[in-house]
Amino acid sequence: MTSEALSGFKIFRLTEMIQQLGEERVEKVLSSFCSPMNEDIEYFLKQKAVPLEKQSVSRTHLVYASFRKKPVLTGYFTLSTKIFDIPKKSVSSNMKRKINRFGNYNSEMKCYTISAPLIAQLGKNYTNGYDKLITGDELLQMACDIISDVQLSIGGKIAYIECEDKSKLINFYEKNGFRIFSKRELDKDDKVKGKYLIQMLKVL
Repeated sequence: MTSEALSGFKIFRLTEMIQQLGEERVEKVLSSFCSPMNEDIEYFLKQKAVPLEKQSVSRTHLVYASFRKKPVLTGYFTLSTKIFDIPKKSVSSNMKRKINRFGNYNSEMKCYTISAPLIAQLGKNYTNGYDKLITGDELLQMACDIISDVQLSIGGKIAYIECEDKSKLINFYEKNGFRIFSKRELDKDDKVKGKYLIQMLKVL
């Protein structure tokens, strides 16, 4: 039920937790998650993660650490796949050479169309201070490690994220190797402020 994680952590796949524990018990576990800094992170885990898991639309991974000799939920991330466009003018020549291997170039639109893993959600659990047991860098690294493992089997080298237009978030992802290439208008079910999300990618 677990997958490889950084030392000191265990990753549990939500799909397998549902199979082994039952949906009711899993939803009780998820109900304890708290993310006061980001409403969308908490809402997704409590309201959308299980239905989307059952539909195989996305895969959520719960990250546990030991606290007072007991495993506690410290954070989670959700992975999916997405097709997106990268404007040619928004990336460097070096990046163009890299992404050209994994997408199709549309000369009329002057953009690359790529299908790649999306880190759709990434958040720490602030309940009882459990967020202090893990860093955002560690959580993001676990998500990227799983993407890399999958791509060893199916091909690809790109990871993709979307985030709010906040300097703190953008700096966090840039520090971890992601680069801005465009922005996307919000969907009506996006529970974030503003009119768009910043799109970023990383070559793993």
